[in-house]
Order: sequence, then C-alpha cells, then structure tokens
Amino acid sequence: MATEGQQFKHSFIAGADLSAKQYYFMKLSAADTVVVCAGTTDKPIGVLQNAPTAGQAAEVCYFGETKISGDADLAYGDNIGTSADGQAAAYTVSDTTKHLVGIVLIDNGAAGGLITALINCANSRTLA
Repeated sequence: MATEGQQFKHSFIAGADLSAKQYYFMKLSAADTVVVCAGTTDKPIGVLQNAPTAGQAAEVCYFGETKISGDADLAYGDNIGTSADGQAAAYTVSDTTKHLVGIVLIDNGAAGGLITALINCANSRTLA
C-alpha cells in the first residue's frame, strides 16, 4: 500500500484542469503555473498532491516521500522519471534524455497503481 512521509511542497496555479491528475508528475508551463508532464523528456517540477481545476491552487511536492501513479508495474529500488502521460516510469542511469527524479520505496504491483517514492525534483538532471 502506498504511503506518504515528510514533504517539501509549493503552491502553483493549475494551468489546466488537473482534477484527474492527482499523484502525477507536473512541469512548469508559465510563471508560477503547472501542467501535467506530457513527454518522457519533460523536466518534472514535482508530484501533484491535490486535484485542482484550471486556475485553482495546485499543491506540488518537489522533495520528499510521496505517492505517484505508476505507468507500469514498478519495483522497489527502480529509478523513476516521468512517462509520456505524467505517471512514474522506470529508467536506467544510461537513459541520457530522461530526468531521473526519484526511487521507488513501495511498489504498485500493477500498471496504474500508486507507488511510494522518494523524489528530488529540485535538483533533477539528465546524464547527458
């Protein structure tokens, strides 16, 4: 079962309807505005903690222990970044175009399920 722990968060403005994107990776889209990550090379700013509609406050965890929706069956210890639809996806350190921003602490058992991950989006970078 996915859990959460200590988190550092920031409030942004939802740049779109994010009411169905709780626990998805977010990216900056404009000044103080976030939308869901839409590509595997997007740079995540954090994980959405609430479910705002466009223009509402979007609470984003950028560092800490959080739940994240998994794009596939993820395993304990997997390095993660964003999938093409904002869910967590496993990548290896040789994936030089992907931003590795966390590690799985509790797996999901099936695609679409929630994992627990320790994330650090404040210092994400590719290995290229």
